[in-house]
Amino acid sequence: MRVLLIILAVLIVVPSWSGDERLPLWDAVPTVIATRVPLSEAQPALRRLGPLTYLGGVHLSSRNWAFGGYSSLVVRGDRFLLLSDGGLSLDFAMGADWRPRDVRVGELPDGPGTGWRKSDRDSESMVADPKTGDLLVGFERANAIWRYDAALTLVIRHYAPPAMKRWPRNGGPEAMAILKDGRTVVFAEDASMPGGRPGKQALIFPADPTDPQTRPRRFAFVPPDGYDPTDAAVLPDGRLLVLTRALTLREFFTAKLVLVDSRTIRAGATIRGSEIASFTGEVIHDNFEGLAVTREGKATIVWLLSDDNGPSLFERTLLLKFRFDG
Repeated sequence: MRVLLIILAVLIVVPSWSGDERLPLWDAVPTVIATRVPLSEAQPALRRLGPLTYLGGVHLSSRNWAFGGYSSLVVRGDRFLLLSDGGLSLDFAMGADWRPRDVRVGELPDGPGTGWRKSDRDSESMVADPKTGDLLVGFERANAIWRYDAALTLVIRHYAPPAMKRWPRNGGPEAMAILKDGRTVVFAEDASMPGGRPGKQALIFPADPTDPQTRPRRFAFVPPDGYDPTDAAVLPDGRLLVLTRALTLREFFTAKLVLVDSRTIRAGATIRGSEIASFTGEVIHDNFEGLAVTREGKATIVWLLSDDNGPSLFERTLLLKFRFDG
């Protein structure tokens, strides 16, 4: 009888018990392996890709079940913070030797849903607030933005803007960036403009997007044909880089990097940008979903991160480093 009561209590307290499979959680601090990768297997000497100079990259892997599925990236100094599309974080330091060290793992302290399933915490975008250090995280399915502290250990505030309410459950706030003038831009992965207008829906928040008093305005972003926005980052001069991705039977996942003049982003505008780099063909390509921009001395550094979807036989967790010479 006591065993039956325990089982009944579990079923009552944990409502998802009888439903979907539990999201794999960290069972320990994982050992992360970094294996160097070339920009092109077919052309090992290739270093230039448009205005980008390849400085190196690694395939990250681990035997821990919770490793993988990373959709967003924040780089602070020599520390790399990766957030999965299940709300799990991986934080490590890495220098010129390309060896991860001081690895730390965690999970979001709260978020949409219970966190039992991966879909409860479909965290697809993340950006650091340059003024406070807080981290803003965009969630698909809930179509909401949550503000956490810099360590992802405390929820400060969250909001589901009505302007994002009708965005597809699996095509919501995929890319987010804070512009030099303080505005926040959020790109839907797969929400078409109304009235047959070209482009994907995107929003401009004049202030904190987690503040219910902030009223966003809509604009259209037209990515390269067949591509969807997956992340965005601001260059030191204020211009905006937008990472886009496509899926085809021929090449599987490919990516293109688009450069946008931030001054053209305004309510009602249709923004196209300029394609500056293409990760297709003989150039390394994968499910790139994370983008970050840093500085090393006078050099502007662009980081790309791919999502292995948790893991997959056909996808890898790639972290690539470029110098931007545009």
